[in-house]
Amino acid sequence: MTEHTKTDGLPGIDMPLAAAEPAARDVRGAGAKVECNACPVLCQISEGRTGACDRYANRGGALVRVDPVVLLRRTLESGAPELVPFATRAEAPAEWSGDLLRADEVFVTGVGSSTTYPDYKPAPFIVASQARGVDMVTVVTEGIFSYCGFKVKIDTDRFLGPEQANIRCKGEVVGHVTTAEYGSQMLSLGGVHHLTGGSKKEGRVTAEMMQLLGNKRAVELSIDGGSQVVVQAGRAPIVNGVEEQRMRVGCGSATIGIFAKQLLGHVDEVVVVDDHITGVLTEHQAGRCLDMRRSGIQMRGRKSTPGRYFQVANPGTGWGGTDIAEPLSIIEGWNPEVAWPGLRLLMTSTTGEHANWYVLDEALQPVEQAMPAAVRAVVERIGENCEPSLSTVLFLGGAGGSLRAGVTDNPVRLTRAIKQALVNVTCGGAPAYVWPGGGITVMADVMRMPDDSFGTVPTPAIVAPIEFSMALQDYRLLGGHMEYVRPLGEVLRRGAWHDDGAPTALRWARNAAGNPWPLGQPPLLG
Repeated sequence: MTEHTKTDGLPGIDMPLAAAEPAARDVRGAGAKVECNACPVLCQISEGRTGACDRYANRGGALVRVDPVVLLRRTLESGAPELVPFATRAEAPAEWSGDLLRADEVFVTGVGSSTTYPDYKPAPFIVASQARGVDMVTVVTEGIFSYCGFKVKIDTDRFLGPEQANIRCKGEVVGHVTTAEYGSQMLSLGGVHHLTGGSKKEGRVTAEMMQLLGNKRAVELSIDGGSQVVVQAGRAPIVNGVEEQRMRVGCGSATIGIFAKQLLGHVDEVVVVDDHITGVLTEHQAGRCLDMRRSGIQMRGRKSTPGRYFQVANPGTGWGGTDIAEPLSIIEGWNPEVAWPGLRLLMTSTTGEHANWYVLDEALQPVEQAMPAAVRAVVERIGENCEPSLSTVLFLGGAGGSLRAGVTDNPVRLTRAIKQALVNVTCGGAPAYVWPGGGITVMADVMRMPDDSFGTVPTPAIVAPIEFSMALQDYRLLGGHMEYVRPLGEVLRRGAWHDDGAPTALRWARNAAGNPWPLGQPPLLG
């Protein structure tokens, strides 16, 4: 099957197909088309083709799920098959046919599991297992998220763009620049207003961008009044075609404080250039505590507390995140009653990537000279203390509607139980932070989630995995869909509760390094 309906240019199907629910119906005569009701688009899918989302296909008149379900194991033996059929198939590998009932070793994720749409339908997997001898239930689904976005942290001193500036992908506005944090620039991407509140093209491009970003692929963005940036989770950002290497050790003032004692005796003055707080050693409290002689330097910008200057230059991609290429341009002069010929001046950026050494001549003009080895060693240490630049991508989504109805017939009980720490929420098995306040607003690091966790539907919206794990007794008290609870062994033998005998598949994945086991510390009742 290589053709698609209502879309072009999508990849072909080259793996076993997981069965979707039997609610798909023939809409144009026997064997002609089936209607997919996995999302509100209701694609009419012809034989051998997939729907617009490329997640469901018509195979012999039956609606089938294209992608395999992802299961986590605590450890995945080398040489073990990654993609295997469910256990009922005769060719199921013996390697995993007998030990699957070890519930503390297997976790069913929402990746590839199918959705709860329409809202009345229970989640496709409601799995009973045990953890530390306690009966547990994990409700597993793929959520269709319209209210979702990505918060992106980019480790760099480079100026990416002014706060609130629009961020564009393929010319369409897909987000904005938000407040900078210590050594990092922050972007807010996606969200319901870009998905649904603009033009069709804006919504489509936003969904495509979000899917790529969540699946750890590179996305090229342009910022109005700022830079071109290539962002990829877990990789160094590329700003205006240059790959970033390091983030700052601290602001100019902090860098002065950290390294003042190491510079004592080797320098007479140090200026650490920074877009936000430029530090001057002899005026700084650190210099005063070390009894350093004042240098008489006269700085541009607005003086804050002693040795700390704001607005010495405009933001940019030069020294210390400013727009300067010549560091002496931020020095207005020297007080001749205080400064002296031979004064030794170090100017450096907050990352140590830029550093110059000067000595004042008889006219009190700084003359660049070769940097002494002892001073160079401190500059290199500044660089050593700068962590590598990375792009961090956090998925942020509001779990409402069909997600909650897929868990219980009284959704507010689920929300309350989560806030009472009775339910552990994960995204593809990865830990998720649940925001305080109303609703179920979750945030997860995509690098801790399985590969290719995110999809799209052309409403447009993002498809993302989510799992709710709790004690069995708590699930019963929540008004959960108890008639759909099935032991892990049965789930692994049959697939989703709505399987109709069509070929199904699952994919094993290791629990990501550093991730707690999703059922390792269940939030149990006393």
